Amino acid sequence: MSSRSPVITVDGPSGVGKGTLCQWLATQLGWPLLDSGALYRLTALAALRRNLRLEDEAGIAQVAAGLDITFTPGANGVLQIVLEGEEVSRAIRSETAGNAASRVAALPAVRAALLQRQRDFRQPPGLIADGRDMGTVVFPEADLKLFLTADASERAQRRYKQLIEKGMDANLGNLVKEIAERDERDAQRTVAPLKTAADAEVLDTTRLSIADVYQWALALAQQRLLVRAIP
Repeated sequence: MSSRSPVITVDGPSGVGKGTLCQWLATQLGWPLLDSGALYRLTALAALRRNLRLEDEAGIAQVAAGLDITFTPGANGVLQIVLEGEEVSRAIRSETAGNAASRVAALPAVRAALLQRQRDFRQPPGLIADGRDMGTVVFPEADLKLFLTADASERAQRRYKQLIEKGMDANLGNLVKEIAERDERDAQRTVAPLKTAADAEVLDTTRLSIADVYQWALALAQQRLLVRAIP
């Protein structure tokens, strides 16, 4: 294990359970959490609010570099996200923000602008990093790399349920199409594409409960990093 603060990366496409697993691990281990997807969603939301075209690479990279954001743990472990003084935790989880984030994440200058910002989240006692290129680009030296997968139709069902529970509009057919399109963009982009790190532990979560996934991840963390969950 590195002499620096350890890092556990959790990568994979949308809807595989990364966010839930990462919040759970961060809470149980008492480690800070980097939600890299939120950074790209925040960048996309800020760009849309500035009426920038999502193809305006230079303009959006400038927005990314100067984002005024704060992440604060809220009640029940829910992360409160503030953008330029406004609480936007709900706004960035919309499908509009998600699709826009996938598009701006494909822009090399935007990824470069956010790279060091993500690495700066590394601090004692350790970091849980949630994303798509955490184990391949942002923290290639991570102590434990996890990669989650799941059937696309199952992921669409999960996303549909999440949106409905939050009182947001959702169309299952549209979600299936959008997930397929997002997967293709993420995998085909020229910079930091979504792919499994050669040294990652891979788990298909299609038929697993989040409790099953958590026990798998915690067992690996305890074995590799000799960490213990908070009593």
